[in-house]
Amino acid sequence: MSDSGALLLFLLAGGLAARLLLAHLTFLNPDEVLHYLLSAEPSFDMAYKASLTTAHPPLLIVLLHYWRLLGNSEFVLRLPSVLAGTAFCWIMFLWLQRMTDRTTALIGLSLLSFSPSLISLSAENRQYSLLMFFCASSLYSLERAIGENSAGMMLLSSLSLYLALLTHYSSFIFALTLGIYALVRVRTSKPRTRVVVAWIVGQLGALGLCAFLYVSQISRLKSRGLPSEIANTWLRASIFHSGQDHFVTFCVRNTVRLFRYFFSHGTIGVVALLLFVLGIVSLLRDKISPQDPRNPTSRQSALLLGLPFLITLSAAFAGLYPYGGTRHDALFAGFAMAGVSIGLTRLEVWKKWLTPTAVAGALLICNLFPSPTPPFILPKNQNRKLMNEATNFLRSSAPPGSVFFTDYQGALVLSYYFCPARLVPFEQPQRSFLKSDCGTYQVVTFTKTIWSFEPAIFPNTLREMQQTYGLGSDATVWLFQAGWINENEDKWIAELKQYGCHEPRNFGPNILICQMTLR
Repeated sequence: MSDSGALLLFLLAGGLAARLLLAHLTFLNPDEVLHYLLSAEPSFDMAYKASLTTAHPPLLIVLLHYWRLLGNSEFVLRLPSVLAGTAFCWIMFLWLQRMTDRTTALIGLSLLSFSPSLISLSAENRQYSLLMFFCASSLYSLERAIGENSAGMMLLSSLSLYLALLTHYSSFIFALTLGIYALVRVRTSKPRTRVVVAWIVGQLGALGLCAFLYVSQISRLKSRGLPSEIANTWLRASIFHSGQDHFVTFCVRNTVRLFRYFFSHGTIGVVALLLFVLGIVSLLRDKISPQDPRNPTSRQSALLLGLPFLITLSAAFAGLYPYGGTRHDALFAGFAMAGVSIGLTRLEVWKKWLTPTAVAGALLICNLFPSPTPPFILPKNQNRKLMNEATNFLRSSAPPGSVFFTDYQGALVLSYYFCPARLVPFEQPQRSFLKSDCGTYQVVTFTKTIWSFEPAIFPNTLREMQQTYGLGSDATVWLFQAGWINENEDKWIAELKQYGCHEPRNFGPNILICQMTLR
């Protein structure tokens, strides 16, 4: 086996091992639990209908509906994501090698395999790994279809695109990017008629699927006001607000945040952004035509790498999709890492041994000293031992008949780790609170806010809960929170002490339990 072949296997095996380990060691975050609960409906029809209440297409929920029959442990539920995330890295390597050379592709594989954010997403029960896998498959199949004059590959590209569209709505941006790129490629490469016909048929199918998703789900979400609510709360910084944000400032700030998200490190993220820009510029300046006219030109490659960022930025200006340092833009990591890899190989000042050393050192720093964009939960704070300690504490400290008071994300976590039943509504609730039985306990879930308690209105929330359920001034409830707790945690705990929470118990910074004596 050649040295590069051994390195290839090492990178793939190392990336897979990192994902498997994280999937095994950490407890499910609230989003992951929600996806499991949606899939755990008794029938396919019920699971599909439940999936329509979320902001994502139904494919993951439908897949989990059958996958959970193999088991419902954290590791089993996350395994499809782990495998898809690793396969995504492999396919991107094949695509980048086809577009550039093996050295550039190996650098790209290194970045994709050991990016902290991509490792984390691949170890979670979410849509993103499947999304990236399907998009990479569609892109690679398109290149092969045009380069090899293969109608079958073109149909495979379209099928992969359909699966991406059924997985996450950021795939709409990918579909537009790929459509524009394919038009340019078809015009210059002039593939056989059957390949062009296969591409046109595939595009018509994608348009029909987009229309179906809009009618069946997106229009309903818009009528509920969910996109506006998200845009005005925790994704506010990723949406352009006219009169409040400056055009240039928004572009620069959020692009920097995006690369910080990819690398979970501010300084290295900025360096990566500069290398990405260098890669794009070098491609635009390269006027050498490829030896095979069926291969893309450097300028076409630059168009492909830059277009998804420009489209997403435009969508953010229109208030349609977030652009910034969150997982919602994780799809573009493949394009970003490809651009960074090209930028690195175009730096003539580097010695051959310096490039792998710099890449390895940067990735080591990113993983050992992560500083991701909030909100986030560090792996050490998501250790399953912390959740076990928290639930054991509840069982040993709260007597039978106790009332737990929690927010939406806390109720999700309790539904999986503590209670034998679901504690949250899927549909938009009509009331502010939902009371549920939880074995020998009762749980009151605050459902009025989209996700968690809001410190500014918590006193009124507590008072309303007391009045709703007739709890006296000396009643005791157990406050439970888990997930993305208020960023100003110290201030939040200080406020809770004013409302009878005298001895808060933290199990890491992302699990909070407190016995409260109501006034």
